[in-house]
Amino acid sequence: MKFDLLKTDAASKARRGQLTTDHGKIQTPIFMPVGTVGSVKGIHQHELEQDIEAQIILGNTYHLYLRPGMEIMEQAGGLHKFMNWKLPILTDSGGYQVFSLSDNRKLSEEGATFRSHIDGSKHVFTPENVIDTQRIIGSDIMMPLDECTPYPCDYKYAKNSLALTHRWLARGVKHFDNTSPKYGYSQTYFPIVQGSVYKDLRIESAETIASYGREGNAIGGLSVGEPAEDMYRMIEVVNNILPEDKPRYLMGVGTPINILEGIALGVDMFDCVMPTRNGRNGMLFTSEGTINIKNKKWENDFSPIDENGTSFVDKAYSKAYLRHLVVANERLAAQIASIHNLAFYLQLVEQARQHIETGDFSKWKDMKVKKMATRL
Repeated sequence: MKFDLLKTDAASKARRGQLTTDHGKIQTPIFMPVGTVGSVKGIHQHELEQDIEAQIILGNTYHLYLRPGMEIMEQAGGLHKFMNWKLPILTDSGGYQVFSLSDNRKLSEEGATFRSHIDGSKHVFTPENVIDTQRIIGSDIMMPLDECTPYPCDYKYAKNSLALTHRWLARGVKHFDNTSPKYGYSQTYFPIVQGSVYKDLRIESAETIASYGREGNAIGGLSVGEPAEDMYRMIEVVNNILPEDKPRYLMGVGTPINILEGIALGVDMFDCVMPTRNGRNGMLFTSEGTINIKNKKWENDFSPIDENGTSFVDKAYSKAYLRHLVVANERLAAQIASIHNLAFYLQLVEQARQHIETGDFSKWKDMKVKKMATRL
């Protein structure tokens, strides 16, 4: 993998770059739709590529490991072939999903022991076997096993958790370097900065992660309930340490405002389930603000979903029609709303790239944040 830093913003730390993988180029900053089980919920792959213009998507190691399982995945020749997706894929190690099973998991030096949410069967993730699993999945970018600390957590817990994550990382790096891709194209490995909302722990973790000199780095353990100001503060601390010539991936973030502020702080890559999850519940992100399409005010509004939207659904369907589908609990409603929201997120980061290039990103960002805070 190769990362080229093309332009930086004079008034902020926003960056314009290009990631090159064996499955294609990725323009940064970028938002990555979440395809947890090898599918972005309700969206065809051709819609992702041609209409939404996604350049990279996510798969999740935990979910794919449990279902369909690695035997099927290997027989298929990896996730790209299994789901017929020709562009890059990033996989989370499953650490966050195991963390969320707090009543059904146990952490030790060996790794994370947990019970499947599907059938209750017992499994163990180690720093080594999550790499083996991601080798079989065949993702272009893979993540190490880590613990995502809850919020709030006390300092002692966060410090002990970070030490365990760093010990797991050392094992993971060694195993990654001693294994090879299975399908004839390269894979890369992004260490994850942890440390909750404690500045000294974040500094320690960022310095540790940077010392490994990998091709990219990730920032985890944020957007888990902490105030947005704390999240931004931790991002700033970390990005002052992580190398400028490597891509920075902020995991699981977030709202359109979070993404804009993250870009201003020097983040290059984002993912979140929010556009599809909120879309399924009737919340639309638009160029003029946020819409709850269930509200009666949209019942006889026959204007397009978003006059300035880039997706075909924005011009093809009215607010009134989409509201009708939502109220009628029609499955097409979730599909239309998800396509719209994902296209909006991809349009947002595309506009950010354009404004970084033209040199007025900060002014544009401040204007956009005000609009995104508006409830229509």
